Amino acid sequence: MSKIRLDKYLTDKGVGSRKQVREIIKKGKIKVDNIVINKANKIIDINNEEVTYNEEKIVYYEKIYLMLNKPQGVISAVSDNYHKTVIDLIPKKYYQSDIFPVGRLDKDTEGLLLLTNDGFFSHNLMSPKKHVEKAYLAEVDKCLVKNLKEEFENGVQLADGYVCKKAFFEKKSDKECIIKIKEGKYHQIKRMLGVYGYGVVRLKRISIGSVLLDEKLELGEIRILNNKEIEALKNE
Repeated sequence: MSKIRLDKYLTDKGVGSRKQVREIIKKGKIKVDNIVINKANKIIDINNEEVTYNEEKIVYYEKIYLMLNKPQGVISAVSDNYHKTVIDLIPKKYYQSDIFPVGRLDKDTEGLLLLTNDGFFSHNLMSPKKHVEKAYLAEVDKCLVKNLKEEFENGVQLADGYVCKKAFFEKKSDKECIIKIKEGKYHQIKRMLGVYGYGVVRLKRISIGSVLLDEKLELGEIRILNNKEIEALKNE
């Protein structure tokens, strides 16, 4: 899809509803390659034509890959009637109506979350068959009296009897540890630590595969993945 109608182009970019966008076009507020366009059905080549609205460039992404440092209290969904979603955090310049989160992070978990409009990329990365490793920094409610490395490597048996796949555990401080898993059961990190009597007070995802959370991103900030990161994730 390298070509698209102008009204759909602007609607997908969040400029307004289809009806609102058509009015904007009629009023001569849209330019394509610096020429005022008054027809909503004008076909735009998204790779070779520049669209501006009130002199502001509107970039349409055929494929876009974003990294978000998700804060607590935000849900990994496209829309919700009661809570702020990760889509609400996307800056205007990157927003597109077809963007969705790749996988999910619990509402009270922060850190690395990917967003894209590439369905194949998302499916490939989240497929249980791929076993892509995800790393988390967990802070617990009391001192870690021992390193649980061996227990995690042998597979932690959860309270419901499920035995987790081999996982990585590293004690970082008295109350902090790094855990790496290759599956994504519901509240898995919390449940694994709960087996040993620890409650999780803060959980942060710090990597997916070989791609690390950008330390320069403040909570709630987003940036586009670079080509090296995109290729690394596609090859996980």
